[in-house]
Amino acid sequence: MSSSNSTFQPSSSSSIPDKNSSPQSIRRKHVPWTTHTIRQLKLVLPGWAITYYLGTLHNFWYILQGNGGSWAQTAALASSGLGITTVALFIYVLLIPWLTGEEPNYQTWRDSGILSSVIPVLTGSIVFGWLLSVSTMGQFSNLGYIKGTIGVSAFYALTFGILGLIPVPRVTRKTKI
Repeated sequence: MSSSNSTFQPSSSSSIPDKNSSPQSIRRKHVPWTTHTIRQLKLVLPGWAITYYLGTLHNFWYILQGNGGSWAQTAALASSGLGITTVALFIYVLLIPWLTGEEPNYQTWRDSGILSSVIPVLTGSIVFGWLLSVSTMGQFSNLGYIKGTIGVSAFYALTFGILGLIPVPRVTRKTKI
């Protein structure tokens, strides 16, 4: 192999931003809606099947109604609150272009005024909500920790799969927030 062929040169069609490139120069790959829907259904269908098979929602509802004691109910309420926060923030991030009239650059979210505040809170609500849900299901349901972890993870996959099916609104002006 010659030395001229052994060096790596990135393709010009790469969507990874160069340090010297402006946010407007980043090209987005268009994915047909059928391909996108099939990708999301790979989360939705197994998530639904596992959630249904394990009875995750039934067990969680049982705890939420206070049948596991006051600590269990408090943990379930806090977990539900974090789940609702996650969904609300995720939808907010999807609707930012429509609400502000500007297309955010999600790849450089740390440089964005809005995204740099919302993304860490969203990440925290996902992580802590999942951990609290797993702990609640493991401690206070008949699923135990292993099945509780699988059930909560399946429900999260189902939820994110459904949220991923929400179309992102397009804005005519494409500027970075």
